[in-house]
Amino acid sequence: MDLSWMAWTWHTGLFFGFIACALTVMTVWEFARPGGAPRKGILGLDTTRGDRLFISLLGSAYIHLAWLGLVSAPLWGATIIAVLFGLAVFRWV
Repeated sequence: MDLSWMAWTWHTGLFFGFIACALTVMTVWEFARPGGAPRKGILGLDTTRGDRLFISLLGSAYIHLAWLGLVSAPLWGATIIAVLFGLAVFRWV
């Protein structure tokens, strides 16, 4: 399969590696210590760990896109904001 049309850089590889690691850690965590009943957070939604991971990844994508569109500086600032957003989602949502 020829993937030369794709812009594979170490940044892209790191991103997909992080997603794979996050899914693996969440799977092992669920087997080791089942999440039980969903909890209700500040949004009023019943969420599980997987739901919160999905919300944090989706929000992080929007944070990075907004950063690129509005700031156009290196993405380290967006990454820091996205990590803080993910921690807040897992804590309060």
